[in-house]
Amino acid sequence: MSDPVCPLCARPIPPGSGSLHHLIPKLKGGKGGPTVFLHDICHREIHATLSEAKLARSFDTIAALRAHPRLARFINWVGKRPPGFRSKVPGKRRVR
Repeated sequence: MSDPVCPLCARPIPPGSGSLHHLIPKLKGGKGGPTVFLHDICHREIHATLSEAKLARSFDTIAALRAHPRLARFINWVGKRPPGFRSKVPGKRRVR
């Protein structure tokens, strides 16, 4: 059986390296809503980049997330790393 593929960066997700992301944050009405399985590093970068409100309002699809300028740069960067690559989230956290 092959590893699942991260829909954000398109790399395989090795066992123990992934987590579920609610496309609409639970705090914004997404409890029980659609989820996607992402690399931990990809998931952390999404939440370091976008507020819960922005995620719910404008970034509730993988296509929208991939189109965000900071996330697009991150995807380009992380796509050159091996599937099991772990790191702190690069760059500064979003301004609250």
